[in-house]
Order: sequence, then structure tokens, then C-alpha cells
Amino acid sequence: MSEEKNTAELQKIVQELQIIRGQIQTFSSQSSEYSLTIDSLESQSPEKTVYKSVGNLLLEVSNRKELLDELSESKLNIENHLKLLIEREESLREKYEELVVIFESQ
Repeated sequence: MSEEKNTAELQKIVQELQIIRGQIQTFSSQSSEYSLTIDSLESQSPEKTVYKSVGNLLLEVSNRKELLDELSESKLNIENHLKLLIEREESLREKYEELVVIFESQ
């Protein structure tokens, strides 16, 4: 591979790593937010009314179990996506390190 191609490939990987790192931070924050919401809902007294935000409205929740199931499913989806992003980041880091070795040997 030519030096120009290596440089371009390295820059591309660095940019993708930066994007993925941002996405990982975003999804980690969302996962933490879901955990906090689920914990708060579970610790809330069953006699207290719970509301759910839908668009610009706050609607009373009639079925807490259903809401907990929805929140848990959303959190699981976020965690699965986060896992894929972390795997992609690791793969890109390995590729980056390989290219650095090639680049430095030229």
C-alpha cells in the first residue's frame, strides 16, 4: 500500500473512531438514564400516579407493568446497540494499530 493510501486510511479510521466514541457516550448515557428511570419507577409507591411523556403531553399510566416492560425493552435495545458499537470500535482500533505499524515501517 502506498504512503498516501495509508495516510488516507488512517485518517478515515480516526474519524470513524471519533464518531463511534461519540455514539458510545450517547448510548451509555441513555442506558444510564433508562436504569435510573426503571429504578425510580420500581421504588415508587404503587398508590402514586405515574405519568408518561408522549410528545408534548403527559399522560397518566394505567399499567405500570406494561410501562416497566417497555422501558426494559428499550434499555435492552440500547445496550445491544452499544455492544455492537464497542465491538466495531475494537475492530477499528486493531486495524488502526496495524496500519500504524505499516506506516512507520515505510
